[in-house]
Amino acid sequence: MIGWLIIACEIGFWVFVLAGLIARYVFKKKKLGALLLICTPIVDIILLAATVADLKNGAVATTVHGVAAVYIGISAAYGHQLIQWADERFAYWFVHGQKPVSKKKYGVEHARKERKGWYRHVLAWMIGGVLIGAIILFVNNISQTEALFRTLQLWSFVLVIDFFISFSYTLMPRKENGMNV
Repeated sequence: MIGWLIIACEIGFWVFVLAGLIARYVFKKKKLGALLLICTPIVDIILLAATVADLKNGAVATTVHGVAAVYIGISAAYGHQLIQWADERFAYWFVHGQKPVSKKKYGVEHARKERKGWYRHVLAWMIGGVLIGAIILFVNNISQTEALFRTLQLWSFVLVIDFFISFSYTLMPRKENGMNV
């Protein structure tokens, strides 16, 4: 059930974003558009409540329960950036707004972008990790929540790999032709 709820929440996130952008740009209802965009965290709250309730009612934690916390962490850390990305493109495509500026994929600017991306990943990891830890403490049954701990271990490993990749561009920046130094 939680797996399907994660999918529904992802769809819900984009429905709120799209509805907010349509209200803002097509119907010229800026306040309604802003309200709909502000509602995107509601899907995270629903997912968190359902995950905790499922575990508190005796379900043994699976990787899917851990993915719910990962999803919330990523949504919180990257949500604003995703909405801004969608807003820029929607304005350009549908109301002849300013063309979104492409980021350089080489040099110092690219290295800075990669480092910022890793910092945002750390923020997502911290939020998701706090949620996983809070759920483990709330359920208070280590054997029931073991998969949550394993999910956090795997995500930590991914975070370390992301660090090496992201910071490699600082040490060996790409040249304009796409090759590293």
